[in-house]
Amino acid sequence: MALTPTIIWLLVGTVLCLVEFIVPTAFLACVMGISAFVVAAVSQFIPLSLQVALWVLLSLLLVFYSRRFVRHKAARKFDATEAETLTEIPPGKLGRVRYEGNSWAARCEDHEVTIAPNQKVYVISRQGTTLLVVPEHLLRS
Repeated sequence: MALTPTIIWLLVGTVLCLVEFIVPTAFLACVMGISAFVVAAVSQFIPLSLQVALWVLLSLLLVFYSRRFVRHKAARKFDATEAETLTEIPPGKLGRVRYEGNSWAARCEDHEVTIAPNQKVYVISRQGTTLLVVPEHLLRS
C-alpha cells in the first residue's frame, strides 16, 4: 500500500488531534488536525504545493475563528494557581498560604491590600520560597 497524499494528510490530522489529548495546546493542535482532514478531502484534486498552502491558510483561519469561543476571563485565570490564606497578609508584609497542600510564606503583589485568613488567592509568581499572590476579587474586576 503506497502512501498517497490523502493518507498522509489523514495521518497528520489524526496525530495532531491525538497530540491535543496528550499535551493540551488550547485546541491549537486539534484545529490544525481538522485542517489536515479538510485538505485530505481535496488532495486528489490539487497539487501538493497548494495542499500545503491550503492547510496553512485553513489552520490560521480556524485558529483565529476558534479564539472567539475562548472566554477571556477564564483565560486570564488559567495562568494563576489557586491557594488559600492561612494567616492574614498585611500590606507589604508576609503571611502564610496553603499551596499544593503545603504552607508557604506569601506576600500580596498589591502592597496596599490586606488579605484576611481563609481567603482564596492566586499565586502569580515565586521569589525564592515566598509566593506572590493576589486576592480572588482583584482578578474578577
